[in-house]
Amino acid sequence: MATKKRSSPPARPAGSPASAQGLLPWLGIATIVLLLDQLSKITILKLFHYGESLPVTGFFNLVLVYNKGAAFSFLAASGGWQRYLFTVIGIAAAVFIIHLLRKHPGQRMFCWALALILGGAIGNVIDRVAYGHVIDFLDVFVGNWHWPAFNLADSAICVGAVLFVVDELRRVSKK
Repeated sequence: MATKKRSSPPARPAGSPASAQGLLPWLGIATIVLLLDQLSKITILKLFHYGESLPVTGFFNLVLVYNKGAAFSFLAASGGWQRYLFTVIGIAAAVFIIHLLRKHPGQRMFCWALALILGGAIGNVIDRVAYGHVIDFLDVFVGNWHWPAFNLADSAICVGAVLFVVDELRRVSKK
């Protein structure tokens, strides 16, 4: 995708208080996403047994399932090594996202996107480290067709990705 170089406020030294203040709101958003994700997963773990489902509407259930793979259970049946791979990828993504947030703190939509992705990525990394799998519990379906179960972290990552694309499209259209 063709990109225009991001314009940002004058560079501040990485350790300066002003740099930290620009980063704090975005880390706050990521922390809220992380806390909501982890609280929802803890609640589901306390209320449900594995595989148990509770119909909520004609198109939505709560269900406790585990995902040892990545999105849509990609590599879920690969013997366990994927836990470590996806943990490392999640940590690397978090470090890179924090770098981008520090570099572009004034670009609101871009930083919203990154903060949502960051909170979701860390939420799923915590699951992989603590449980060896990601806890999923949101089950959306139409008739007998079910979307793969997901969680709040996955939702935040998807919303962040959409915001990222919208931000990029807006930037490209301004050329």
